[in-house]
Amino acid sequence: MAEAKTPEAETPFTVERVQVGVRMEKRMVQVLKGLAEFKNMSLAELMEEIVLHSFEPVPGQEGQMTASAHSTKSLQAITDLKKVYGMDYDTHSSYRFREKA
Repeated sequence: MAEAKTPEAETPFTVERVQVGVRMEKRMVQVLKGLAEFKNMSLAELMEEIVLHSFEPVPGQEGQMTASAHSTKSLQAITDLKKVYGMDYDTHSSYRFREKA
């Protein structure tokens, strides 16, 4: 059964976007760009979606799990894009990232 949308969910509101300078691992950016293209959205829109979903805890798993912004089709696209761009590391690998000298 489809979830009913509240009027608040359909009412657009004005936001102010700012330019941010971030550095990310190259293969990860390639996968993100590919996923944004797959989802027919901009990279910025995709990153906003991911961040907003990361702020939503899974009930009963607060601090352990968050909601995923990705459908089953998107997750398969991510798997495929990771193979194409050689993104061969897992979720927690960022703790071990070191810049090239």
